[in-house]
Amino acid sequence: MSGAMPGSGHGWGRPDDEAAGRLLYSAGPERARVNEPGRAGAYLALFSEIGFVLLVTVLAGVLGGYWIDKQLGTVPLFVLAGFALGLAGGSMAIYRMITRFLSRLE
Repeated sequence: MSGAMPGSGHGWGRPDDEAAGRLLYSAGPERARVNEPGRAGAYLALFSEIGFVLLVTVLAGVLGGYWIDKQLGTVPLFVLAGFALGLAGGSMAIYRMITRFLSRLE
């Protein structure tokens, strides 16, 4: 006995014919505007810009926090605050980039 109910298709053996028929049928992927050929360059540019913006904003926040920590003699307080501010600023910039990009697709 396999522990699964007979005919359920969820045991260790082969699934029953009805479940196999459902699994083999597929209408195929729908053609969306996002998948159109020729848009690969636009997506590559968007993803590159996202990575660059996030890198620059976080790095600027951390370096600014490090400079403030050096001036005040504190340990990692402003580095962490700069990291958080850079991450928040980068996230807002990325959100604006993505919404602007998606509005061009429509």
